[in-house]
Amino acid sequence: MSGTLKDILTRRIHAEGPITLADYMATCLLHPQHGYYATRDPFGHAGDFITAPEISQMFGELVGLALAQSWIDQGSPASFTLAEIGPGRGTLMADILRATQNVPGFRAAAKVYLIEASETLRAVQSETLKDKDANWIADVSQLPDAPLWLVANEFFDALPIRQFQRSENGWQERLVHVTASGTLGFGLAQETDFSDLADRLDDTKVGDVVETCGPAQGIVATIGARINEHCGAALVIDYGDWHSLGDTFQAIQSHQPSDPFDSPGLADLTAHVDFEALAQATPCAHSRVTPQGVFLERLGIVQRAQTLAAHLSGEMLENHASAFQRLTHSDEMGTLFKVMALYPHGANPPPGVGV
Repeated sequence: MSGTLKDILTRRIHAEGPITLADYMATCLLHPQHGYYATRDPFGHAGDFITAPEISQMFGELVGLALAQSWIDQGSPASFTLAEIGPGRGTLMADILRATQNVPGFRAAAKVYLIEASETLRAVQSETLKDKDANWIADVSQLPDAPLWLVANEFFDALPIRQFQRSENGWQERLVHVTASGTLGFGLAQETDFSDLADRLDDTKVGDVVETCGPAQGIVATIGARINEHCGAALVIDYGDWHSLGDTFQAIQSHQPSDPFDSPGLADLTAHVDFEALAQATPCAHSRVTPQGVFLERLGIVQRAQTLAAHLSGEMLENHASAFQRLTHSDEMGTLFKVMALYPHGANPPPGVGV
């Protein structure tokens, strides 16, 4: 028996009972036949959303030069892993490699790894990076035991989360069930204390929602361990904030918000990143969270934008100015998106972030 992913989920819930939001998200995004990332290229104007590297080459160039400066600051290891997790169409890595090609020794020392589970997206990335000698792996645990410089841009927001609603004496997990009308939606599990959230009783009130993301903590712990052992740095760039509070679960379809339960497998599902939880999970040092606009301005995006603008006119100049505004201004990506760096204890963080 097949049908749509909504049919499959409905049958599963009828047979097994309500499922966690994490189970729902993982199924919607990664189901082998109907999963969002397994069946399409969601990026760009023809997809459901546009990420910073697709908006302007300036983003990837500055990220690449920040990583290269960090490599220099840590002694320019003769061989290191240059990695991206969740690399989209491969645009960011392509821009990083182009921007760093004149940094003495950097490209020769770098072994490029893309961490990608989707075969559909691997094919797109392979085309984008067809002359760059890149390697593909499915999980951060497969990264080489070597110095690591890594970027994660809009990766952690897509990892499956769980939600817990504060009750009188503890917590009730928000589970996905089949409603009386036959649609999918939220229901509440029985109250329990959830020891992992004991520290959140002091800063929440009855009815508040707290989100957790176990997979994110495991991934950042693995990355941080590599950096601590071998040296390196990671830049985590995503929307979210330092402390999780409230329901941030959302769906985007054709560049517009949509009901996350309406079309399972056909919309992108995300949630805001809790940077505090990532910082607590990593064994290496971490920077303060820095707004993306401030990060890019510290790296010189104003000067780079002016240089590029000098060679543009008409509609191309207007698009360039619009891209700059979208990346940096507080009412667009400049404040909503944050940057946090991971780096070895005792080392300097990559440029652009606050200590």
